[in-house]
Amino acid sequence: MLKSRTLLVALIGLVAASATAQQVYSTGNGVSLPVAIRQVHPTSGTPATITMTCVVRSDGTVGSVTIASSPDSTLNQAAIRAMRQWQFKPGTKDGKPVPVRITVEMTFTRG
Repeated sequence: MLKSRTLLVALIGLVAASATAQQVYSTGNGVSLPVAIRQVHPTSGTPATITMTCVVRSDGTVGSVTIASSPDSTLNQAAIRAMRQWQFKPGTKDGKPVPVRITVEMTFTRG
């Protein structure tokens, strides 16, 4: 019985540690904003601005991307492809890189 309790406690601790490692932060309260160090801007036949929400991972790459607003849904996939090519100096909490959710306005220029 003692071994199974010890195993259960160990598993609960492992799950808790895993959940903490996957937490995505918002800026503020000691969490710094990621800084773009490489940006890709797509072109289209007409200028447009698309607002996206994305997660900047602790390694500075872009994780999940969702469209918050778009004047032309035909541009959405191009905007997501471009956003995934961005590179960031990651946001930090307590001096350590952490995943941070940000909002980005991407402007398509006339191409």
